[in-house]
Parts: sequence; structure tokens; C-alpha cells
Amino acid sequence: MTTAAPSFLSQASAGASSSLTVAEASELDQALAKASPTEIIAAAVRHVGRDRLAVVSSFGTESAALLKLAADVDPAIPVVFLDTGWLFEETLAYRDTLTGLLGLTDVRTIHPLSDTLAREDKDRDLWFSDPDQCCFIRKVEPLARALSSFDGWINGRKRFQGGDRASIPVVEADGARLKFNPLANVSQDELKVLYAAMNLPPHPLVASGFTSIGCMPCTSRTLPGEDARAGRWRDRGKTECGIHVTKTS
Repeated sequence: MTTAAPSFLSQASAGASSSLTVAEASELDQALAKASPTEIIAAAVRHVGRDRLAVVSSFGTESAALLKLAADVDPAIPVVFLDTGWLFEETLAYRDTLTGLLGLTDVRTIHPLSDTLAREDKDRDLWFSDPDQCCFIRKVEPLARALSSFDGWINGRKRFQGGDRASIPVVEADGARLKFNPLANVSQDELKVLYAAMNLPPHPLVASGFTSIGCMPCTSRTLPGEDARAGRWRDRGKTECGIHVTKTS
């Protein structure tokens, strides 16, 4: 399927500094509403520019599909990975495995600011006393910092994940950036087909009962019949780390 680009995008270029309005993002969302994930990623590269576009990946249980699709479009698209300091060793190993397997050439590992950690989480127990602030200093702020040189970013959220994700658009405005959700329309069954068709290795912890993986203290196994993200911040009344509900600029 070939999708015509909205007229306003003809003026977009690498390094563009003008803020993207909600109306502009909505127009692009309508143009790509029925496009395939690959077409959405290719449109993102074409309209934003490869060097001004980043794929943000947790290298979690459903990350390989998006990374494979992005690599097929252009393996040099920058990939931003947030190492919070609390990740499972299996996640770090999976990052390295997928980087080599998919031929990704620009994976950037971003860390929290050491001064901030020393000031706000010197005992490393902030995840328990104030999980929202822990996520902020370990994920939200580092992502905002990492995206400061980009005009658009791609992430792997899907509507079938439910909660705040149930109605996400394909493209949305994120402050001064375009935010692309190329897997928004993909069903859980379709995702499984993608993994099988592309022969992608699963995250090492999937076999142990983890269906959604974040930081060690705030991730638990899910039980049969539970929502895939039920093991994230279990019993804490929290469903998102904040990077998808806070504007990056």
C-alpha cells in the first residue's frame, strides 16, 4: 500500500526546529492509519530524516519485532536504549544478541545522571518509596535528554496491551516531535506470526513466565489468564513508567 504524504510534510527536513502541532500529527496519523508497520517506519524515515529519527526500545519481550522491521528499513536508524541500573542481566544480554543478529549499527545506551542518583536515590530504594520518581530519574529524564537531538521517535506500543494504550494513534505529537507507533494496529496473534515468520529469538525470561519486562524490583511473573502487563508494578496502582505520558520537550 502506498500512502500519500500530507502536504505539510513536504517542508519537513532533517534538523527542523519548528514545533509540530497536534493538527499536523493528526493529519499524518490519518494518512498512515491503515499502513503496515514497515510502511509507517519508512514514512517516518522519509519525513523526519534518518539522522533525526530514533527508535526507542527496551529490548523487552516484544521488542524484537519492531527492531527487525526498523532494521529492514534501515539498520542505521539510531536506537535508544535506557539502562536504568535496575535491568535484568538477561535484558542486557538480549540487547547485545539482537544488535548483532539484526545488524543494528547505532544502538545508544543511555544512563541516568550519576549526580541525580546520588542525590535522590543514594540507598537504591526509591523504587519502593516513590516508584514514580524512580521512573522519572531513571527513564523519563534520560529519554528526554537522549531525544534532544531528534525530531521524531518510534516506539513499540500496541493497542492490544490495553489501559492507556488501547486508543493510541499511529502518529501523535510529542511536544516538538513526531511520535510514531507503527505496531499500534497489530494484534497479539499477528505479533506471534511476525516472530515466527522472522525467526526472532524470544527474550530469555519469557520461558520463566515473564510476559512484560522492565526493571527487576518492579517486574514479576504473570499468571495464566492475567493481562500481559500485570506483572509490572504489581499492586502499586501504577501502569506506566511515564515516558509515554510525559511530553519529552
